[in-house]
Amino acid sequence: MLATEATRELATTPVRIETPLETANGEALRADIVVVPVLRAGLGMVEAVLEILPHARVGHIGLQRDEQTAIASEYYQKLPRDLSQSTALIVDPMLATGGSAVAAIDLLKAAGARLLRVICIVAAPEGVALVEQHHPDVDVYTPVVDRELNPHKYIVPGLGDFGDRLYGTT
Repeated sequence: MLATEATRELATTPVRIETPLETANGEALRADIVVVPVLRAGLGMVEAVLEILPHARVGHIGLQRDEQTAIASEYYQKLPRDLSQSTALIVDPMLATGGSAVAAIDLLKAAGARLLRVICIVAAPEGVALVEQHHPDVDVYTPVVDRELNPHKYIVPGLGDFGDRLYGTT
């Protein structure tokens, strides 16, 4: 649902679709979509996005948060070629401090991406504010903005560490 919202305003082109009973008219996105999960938790969102955007290309950005400073550092980057005409959908379940989102946006813009959107499942007001401060041209799509970050920089009430929950490493 979030990916549908994030792509709702993109240009489409008319298409004819063969159904089992007859031909129907529809619309297809004209945009080249690149789905970019922030490793590792973002991987859990990629398959769902590709279900509705099966022709999207996929890149990966690995960012690791320092538990003491809550600052993200890059450890991996593999992006498709020529992002200049693409819409990049950054997927990361949690938008807490906003540091990883801002770092991912910085990396994608440096790689040539011009139209970016962040998709997350839960956000903190602090994270949304940081993205807006550093990248006012990038929209954030989330179904919920929770109350705040706690002193450990976790979203409250939040979900805990999404990657640990997803992969059973708690």
